[in-house]
Amino acid sequence: MSKPPAPARPVLVLNKVERHYVQGERKLTILNGADFTINRGEMVALVAPSGAGKSTLLHTAGLLEKPDAGEVTLNGRVCGNLPDDERTSIRRNEIGFVYQFHHLLPEFSALENIMLPQLVQGLAKKEAANRARQLLDYMHIGKRAGHRPAELSGGEQQRVAIARAVANAPRLLLADEPTGNLDPQTAGYVFDALAALVKQSGLAALIATHNHELAARMDRKVTLDQGHIVPA
Repeated sequence: MSKPPAPARPVLVLNKVERHYVQGERKLTILNGADFTINRGEMVALVAPSGAGKSTLLHTAGLLEKPDAGEVTLNGRVCGNLPDDERTSIRRNEIGFVYQFHHLLPEFSALENIMLPQLVQGLAKKEAANRARQLLDYMHIGKRAGHRPAELSGGEQQRVAIARAVANAPRLLLADEPTGNLDPQTAGYVFDALAALVKQSGLAALIATHNHELAARMDRKVTLDQGHIVPA
């Protein structure tokens, strides 16, 4: 008799999250009782029109902004309204961020850019370098380790940015249009590398994208509708 499948392991849970902004005398509601769960090893596409609140959702999920109401739970810990220093520590240890522009430090090589977050965490230089080389090889750009960002193509830069985002083995990866600046073929290469990394490492990944072809290749799609997170 076969064993039942193991229960899903939630990495991120949003429970009735609200986020508001005040513009003059007007209160603008972006998230309105938003509920969302993402599990280990799952890739979820966030597709919504510009101005719908994708960045606010990512910033709230990533503890860059505090919810006005509701709870943000990461790995079983309610942390949306923790003090700033604790939130910063959680971001550094458990959350990786990838943006549309790579934000690599121009004066450092690809290898050094991936080493830096590990050194900040106190890892020995040799260990950080070994981990960085492994990630570059995994992203199929190991031969470019000594090159600075300006010497890399757009796709190579973004693969280095992804490697840097996961250098400290986070549980959650949040990406905001990670292939938005790339041509379709290069975007496909970058997405393939990212998808393989998510599945191999057991990351949970929430990826905002306007690329519907890539969104269709993820485990599921969600969108924002009047402040609620709903299936797309």
